[in-house]
Amino acid sequence: MGDMFQTIKNAFKVEDLRKKIIFTVFVLLIYRLGAAVPVPGISAARFTAMIDRFGQLGQFMNLISGGAFASVSIFSLGIQPYINASIIMQLLTVAIPALERMSKEGEEGRKKIQKITRFVTVGLGLVMATAYWAATRDAKVTEMPGWLNALVVIGTFTAGTAFVMWLGELINEKGLGNGISMIIFTGIIANLPQMIFNLFAWFQNWKLTNNLALALVGVAFVIFIFLVVITLVVFVQIAERRIPIQYAKKVVGRKIYGGQSTYLPIKVNQGGVLPVIFAVSILMLPSTIVSLFGWSGPVAQWFLRFDSNPLYYVLYAVLIFAFTFFYAMISFNPIDIANNLQKNGGYIPGIRPGRPTSEFIQKTARRLNWFDALFLVIIVLLPSLLGAVSGAQGIWFGGTSVLILVGVAMDLVNQLEAQLMMRHYKGFLD
Repeated sequence: MGDMFQTIKNAFKVEDLRKKIIFTVFVLLIYRLGAAVPVPGISAARFTAMIDRFGQLGQFMNLISGGAFASVSIFSLGIQPYINASIIMQLLTVAIPALERMSKEGEEGRKKIQKITRFVTVGLGLVMATAYWAATRDAKVTEMPGWLNALVVIGTFTAGTAFVMWLGELINEKGLGNGISMIIFTGIIANLPQMIFNLFAWFQNWKLTNNLALALVGVAFVIFIFLVVITLVVFVQIAERRIPIQYAKKVVGRKIYGGQSTYLPIKVNQGGVLPVIFAVSILMLPSTIVSLFGWSGPVAQWFLRFDSNPLYYVLYAVLIFAFTFFYAMISFNPIDIANNLQKNGGYIPGIRPGRPTSEFIQKTARRLNWFDALFLVIIVLLPSLLGAVSGAQGIWFGGTSVLILVGVAMDLVNQLEAQLMMRHYKGFLD
């Protein structure tokens, strides 16, 4: 923790980094101000009721938007359409050869894919905005004609999504960190005071029943679990399996090249929080459709209350395992790694080059995927299970939020350290 604050302190001493930090903070302030501007011509009561029907998905969407979703602001959709568009593009890049070739064209290919992602984001924002307007329209809250009301509400939601996406790209270009991640990070941080208030209210309820000692023990237990989860997340985020690599010696003229030993690092948590986002999106899709269309039959009610069913947690865990392996499969290619090693004269001691090397790397990565999936299941489901056991759902901070907070904070500090090292900052090197 001290090293992190020291890194930030050193970064402020460098003029270029100081400007980037100030610019990033300024953009995030604009985002928070926009999250407080309400959408005209929409029924806030019906919108809130729709969020309540979403269950845990509604809570998650409100969390990453920093409360903008529940307050029906112009940034209610926030960065959700962009996240969904990015996920869709990643899947399509694997399925469509043209997109796969485009992704391998270097910077130009990435720019083309990013441009397509922007259009998909706006399209998804338009669809979501239309669905939300249709599910919450109320002629009593506005004197505008129906068509004009639809145009205002849908246009405001969609424009808000496009503007948030633009803010994220501004941070990527002129600020620090990943813009989209920083926006999500800011939204979650904005909910921290509410969590502290919930913990204090829980403490007060125990205190009023003359159980002061028990209340103090309960609060200490909550804080302890919170610190343990953060420590575990940090440990797994930086953990990696290092496979030893040996490079053969080459004689070029009178000089000998190679012969050094190094290692191939394989991260334990390769997919980050993406498998969890994939899983919760799939799991909550039926209840979202039911809520948007206003269905009220027995089957619809079962889907709406599915997040309180034990089967929900079982399916959640299964989907996290499935998407952890799926994301690793599309993002990690052991065959390419083995081929690159062979081309550069590298090999794993005791393993033959070529196919045996790729199979060894794949086997090692698969083992790490099992551990990663189990870790994600524990981190994500632990707060929910503790809330169900203790009966105090409001005091447990979501595991997904902790993953995002820790991941973004570590990436930001690592980027600052890299920038400082690149500038040969003497205070940092000391």
